[in-house]
Amino acid sequence: MKKYHEVSQLRFDDALMILNVDGRELTFLLNEISEPLSRATAQERGTFEISPSGYGIHWPLIDEDLSIDGLLGIAHTPASQKMSA
Repeated sequence: MKKYHEVSQLRFDDALMILNVDGRELTFLLNEISEPLSRATAQERGTFEISPSGYGIHWPLIDEDLSIDGLLGIAHTPASQKMSA
């Protein structure tokens, strides 16, 4: 399995999500990244799964998913576009 990112230490502080990605601590405003997470209870926020590949995070109690690349602002170009460029 391809490892996309090393994701650890996900926690919340009021309206912030604090996450360690690839050895860097990053902070995100919840209302900017996810309306469902910004409205979620502490229990709903605290129940999450980080994908083994480091690709994303899933909150099953609110059915919310975030990709790490999306949080980091990484956009991927489909192979067909790369070849024609």
